Amino acid sequence: MKTSLKFKRMERGLKQADLADLVNVRRETIGRLEQGQYCPSLRLAMDLAKALDTTVEDLFSFDDEE
Repeated sequence: MKTSLKFKRMERGLKQADLADLVNVRRETIGRLEQGQYCPSLRLAMDLAKALDTTVEDLFSFDDEE
């Protein structure tokens, strides 16, 4: 999985903890998502997209070869 989550978060001047609070997860979860170590649930992906005023497709891309 590839993600632009860190870029989008930083673009809005948010810390990992700030974004975590907005979507009700731990800061560590945001860190793992940004590193591509964690695949979000559909609900979490949608919440992140809404919090960052973007789309799920803009935040995450899933490579069929992974």
